[in-house]
Amino acid sequence: MNNPHSIHPTLRNIQAELLKLFSTDIPENHLAEFKNMMALFLLDKARDKADTAWDDKGYNDEKLQQFRDRE
Repeated sequence: MNNPHSIHPTLRNIQAELLKLFSTDIPENHLAEFKNMMALFLLDKARDKADTAWDDKGYNDEKLQQFRDRE
């Protein structure tokens, strides 16, 4: 039995899953909802990374104000 990932070994796991999803015909309104859901998911992940970087650097509201005052 063929491994579905071995057919396109250069695809990332998310790409393979999206190809499976998009091989079905879904209504345009569902597609728009799905795109919005993906955007919100990626925004949430970006915020998590920004929060981690903020904490790792020891930033706080006072430091942010110092950055603003430099402009």
